[in-house]
Amino acid sequence: MKTTVPQILKTTKMILSKKVLSVLLFSLSLNIVTHAQGGLLGKAKSALGGKGGSLSSDDIVSGLKEALSRGTDKSTAKLSAVDGFFKDAAVKILLPPEAAKVEKALRAAGFGKQVDDAILSLNRAAEDAAKSAAPIFLDAIKNMSVSDGLGILKGADTAATGYLRKNTSVKLTAAFRPVIDTSLQKTGATKYWKTIFETYNKLPTTFNKVNPDLSSYATAKALDGVFYYVAQEEKNIRQNPAAQVDDLLKKVFGGK
Repeated sequence: MKTTVPQILKTTKMILSKKVLSVLLFSLSLNIVTHAQGGLLGKAKSALGGKGGSLSSDDIVSGLKEALSRGTDKSTAKLSAVDGFFKDAAVKILLPPEAAKVEKALRAAGFGKQVDDAILSLNRAAEDAAKSAAPIFLDAIKNMSVSDGLGILKGADTAATGYLRKNTSVKLTAAFRPVIDTSLQKTGATKYWKTIFETYNKLPTTFNKVNPDLSSYATAKALDGVFYYVAQEEKNIRQNPAAQVDDLLKKVFGGK
């Protein structure tokens, strides 16, 4: 049977129509899949608070470990230097609150130097103890899991510091206490402390005797000072692009 020109045109038109329909169906399917994928990615990024969404879990944890290592090294180096505690108003260790009346009474009675010596010795002990913090922090940082890392990334500006406090406080206390005991003996703080309270307890106006645990107090205050500066470093790295000194930190914390 002879095919006419109109029949050829009709057949060609039908073939083209099918191809166009196929293309349209493929495009529609692609849009549906892309939209679905976008929704899943959006949920994933939302789960990370919009931070680190384009990074793998390993990248995130590596960045956090690097940031924490930098922050803890810098903090402990600062505080373990001479006058790291003593000349820093933010962390300087003063006599405990319950000894405020003792201090006031002794200064009024002419024993100001003994009080000042005791305060200096407390801070020198904290500076000595701070040197032992870095390896304990490093051990906790190395043991950070992917779950820990993602939780920190989604957390507040000091979430990493909270993680370290939770995972190192017991070890830090155990490490700090003997160092502080030794340092208090070496710097004479125990002697000054004994002198202060023996003198105070002999004053005719003293009704309530005071005998706080000097080592426990100094240890707790030293830890507070260390974590204070770890938190400051963490906030700085999170919020200040200039502190995000390499590409990984910039990606994790969103620096430009």
